[in-house]
Amino acid sequence: MESVYKIIELVGTSTESWEKAAVAAVERASQSLRDLRIAEVVELDMQLDNGKVLAYRAKVKVSFKFEGDD
Repeated sequence: MESVYKIIELVGTSTESWEKAAVAAVERASQSLRDLRIAEVVELDMQLDNGKVLAYRAKVKVSFKFEGDD
């Protein structure tokens, strides 16, 4: 049987690291999406205030099996 996967883009944040920001995005997605397959970090950036890092941000593409009405 053939499968179809949907890809969504999320932004996770953390005050500690980019890795924790990416994990936050995936963990949150797993609370409402089933059958997550792949997570790809596509961009990293930081939120700044007066030259100080406030938060690390990770843009993550997450794929999951698409389930339509059959």
